[in-house]
Amino acid sequence: MTWFASPDDVTRALGEVGYLADAATSTTVFLAGALEKPLLIEGPAGVGKTELAKAVSRATGADLIRLQCYEGLDEARALYEWNYKKQLLRIQATSGASWAETHDEIFTEEFLLRRPLLTAISRSEPTVLLIDEVDKTDVEVEGLLLEVLSDFQVTIPELGTVSAVRRPFVVLTSNAARELSEAVKRRCLYLHLDYPTAERETAIVRSQVPEVEATLAGQVVDYVAKLRAVELKKAPSIAETIDWAHTLVALEIGSLEPSVVRETLGVVLKHASDHVRAIRELRL
Repeated sequence: MTWFASPDDVTRALGEVGYLADAATSTTVFLAGALEKPLLIEGPAGVGKTELAKAVSRATGADLIRLQCYEGLDEARALYEWNYKKQLLRIQATSGASWAETHDEIFTEEFLLRRPLLTAISRSEPTVLLIDEVDKTDVEVEGLLLEVLSDFQVTIPELGTVSAVRRPFVVLTSNAARELSEAVKRRCLYLHLDYPTAERETAIVRSQVPEVEATLAGQVVDYVAKLRAVELKKAPSIAETIDWAHTLVALEIGSLEPSVVRETLGVVLKHASDHVRAIRELRL
């Protein structure tokens, strides 16, 4: 499958599904598909890293398979595990058989529980594999990813090596909470996403909230930029900028006055201490 014909095709296709990509993003996405290389996207929370993978899925009609990473993630949740209860029942049903016969009975596809990584490389249909927030896992988990990222295969001792029939479009995201290993980075193309410029974020808001007036959209983006400049626990994401615009449209508010900002601050700031600091710093 040819994912995209060119970087311009990426820009067009993603734009049609509501994702406004800049030139660097479109070029890197095109190369990830053309070279069949995993794409590592790094940047602060809320800049559209996960949404980019979803947009590629929507734009190409490929199914999205997501591995949500977290501390404590292990092989059984990422790759595969055996259905032990079902295996035990089969062992009990064949109690008179030798171990060699029983082994061949219970270690088959019938008893294999495929998790996201194995599922993605086993599919013959176009697939986008999203490995989300990979920096939240333990360092050891990165070792599980290397075979998938480099050779698009998974080795199962009891069955052998399962190689991809059709290589998925792989996207890894990281909030840079910790440094990823050089081994993982070496296998990927790299894209850094940051908060967009005011002009670009205004365009994003207007594309997602078409009923918002241009002046109000600009005011929302300007206030969000001011909030991001304040030292907060959690800076507003692009999604929260969009939510704020939706909120103001729902309230039929045409101008973002300081009193309105105070009353609706909970849409973009989710920590009490951030509210206090923002009101103080912005003199609301």
